[in-house]
Amino acid sequence: MRSPRRLLAGVVAGVVVIAGAGWAVGARLRSPADEAARRAAPAASLVTAAVERRKLVSTVVLSGMLEYGSPLPVTLAGVVGGGAELQRATRAPRKGRIGEGAVLMEVNGRPVFALRGAVPMHRTIAPGGKGDDVRQLQRALRRLGYRAPASGVFDRATIAAVTGMYAEKGYEAQQPTLTERQTYETLRKAVRTARESLATEQQALDRGRDVLPLKVRLDNAEKDLKAARAALAEAESGGPTPADEADLAAADAAVRAARERLLEAEQALHQAISQPTTDPATSPTAEVTATPRPTASVDTSLLELKVANARADLAAAHQARDLALRKAEEAGESRLAELRRAVRTAKEAVVTAEQALRQARQLSPARMKVAGARADVAAAEEMLAEYARTYGVSIPPGELVFLPKLPARVQKVAVKPGRPVEGEVATVTSSAFAVTGSVEAAEAELLRPGMKATVELDSGRTYQARLSAVGEQAGRPGGEEPPEGSQAVLLSPTGRAGLRAGVAVTVRVTVGATEDPVLVVPVAAVITSADGRARVRVEYATDRTRDVEVRTGLTADGNVEVGGALKEGDRVVVSGG
Repeated sequence: MRSPRRLLAGVVAGVVVIAGAGWAVGARLRSPADEAARRAAPAASLVTAAVERRKLVSTVVLSGMLEYGSPLPVTLAGVVGGGAELQRATRAPRKGRIGEGAVLMEVNGRPVFALRGAVPMHRTIAPGGKGDDVRQLQRALRRLGYRAPASGVFDRATIAAVTGMYAEKGYEAQQPTLTERQTYETLRKAVRTARESLATEQQALDRGRDVLPLKVRLDNAEKDLKAARAALAEAESGGPTPADEADLAAADAAVRAARERLLEAEQALHQAISQPTTDPATSPTAEVTATPRPTASVDTSLLELKVANARADLAAAHQARDLALRKAEEAGESRLAELRRAVRTAKEAVVTAEQALRQARQLSPARMKVAGARADVAAAEEMLAEYARTYGVSIPPGELVFLPKLPARVQKVAVKPGRPVEGEVATVTSSAFAVTGSVEAAEAELLRPGMKATVELDSGRTYQARLSAVGEQAGRPGGEEPPEGSQAVLLSPTGRAGLRAGVAVTVRVTVGATEDPVLVVPVAAVITSADGRARVRVEYATDRTRDVEVRTGLTADGNVEVGGALKEGDRVVVSGG
């Protein structure tokens, strides 16, 4: 029989076992709600970033190719040399630097010079030629040290300078060809022959009796006309004749004599009337008083008669002088009229003699021969002068190539020695490096010529550069079009050391930068409200935030410049919450 203690211990142990089994089963069994709660994601926590103070630089990054700038295809404007034979390259262009006045290539043994200028070569520059291309050539010659005018005319001084340029490079300036020389000599002989024929016919005409008397008559008539004109001119410019002058002198003398006699008579009459008298009532010692009073005892009738006669004589003398003057004037007019008639008569005689001689010569076979010979001389001289204007040293159109900038570089050669010269012969570029590339249209709107940039090589070495052009102005080598939706860009590096053409580079164009360090936050931290104002959420305690209104500025590399009630080190919410 068991004891009570053992029975109690067994009961307690059974209860404990049953309770443990119940707890174990209960721990494994859960309700659907508990299971969903257990599998739910934990509550999201806030993701924040610190407010920083630093300089902000906004850039546009693009891939580009380093090349020499301003590629330009070169073609010859025409033949090289004076002949029309096949144009064949005897020395092809050489890659590398080329300066002004250098020989770019040779065609048929003749040089092709490179000169700086904007007007393309388009014709043969021959003696007497004028234009902007000639003036451009003269400027290039002066830059090379040759004496050339600035007239724009291809004259002797310019020809001498061109000849010197060719000689310095070991060539001879283009002289007239054999055919041109033969043509020139033929024209000169034609002029000499025509002049000899004219002299022969003129001599026969001059010796002909049919016109010799008429020539003498015309010569005499011209002499008579000359003498008549000289006499008329002398009469018109001179005074009265010697006889008229003598008559006028005598009349003047008579007038003067009559005037003297009148003055003498008037003086005598005045003295007679004005004789002084003595008063008898005064004492002998009294002063004698002269009183100009007439006395009854003085007879002046004779003196008065003399005065009247003298006045009449003076009037008669004046009338005589007037008559002599009128006679002289009438004689002069009559003499001028006679001389004018003589001139008219002499003119009529000259015209009559000329007409007779002209009619005789026109009707004379000798005259007709002279006229024909003179016309032949004029035609031959005109043809020679026309040909001589372009005869001499010339520059064929293919022997000059004008390039916008020199020195330049020959980048590509398109013709080989011995091959015909057709179309493009080379491609030249400037001696400066350039970077070409393209950017998306949206980024292109941010770019402006003159912006600073950094060019980075694969080696990590960087060079400073400036943006030269965007879009159509930038262009691309070979006329290639940028990818669709993109625009071409052109940059100019400021250095040359270590650069070489044909290398791919990375370019960073600075489109904006702050002058001093500013407060920046991630772009994702800025929220724009419905009213258009920007704000950020600042965490001031764990998972506790407040809104702060800010002013935004430059954006770069995922960060944005902000201003407002923020300070460096504040934590702004980027996401979460």
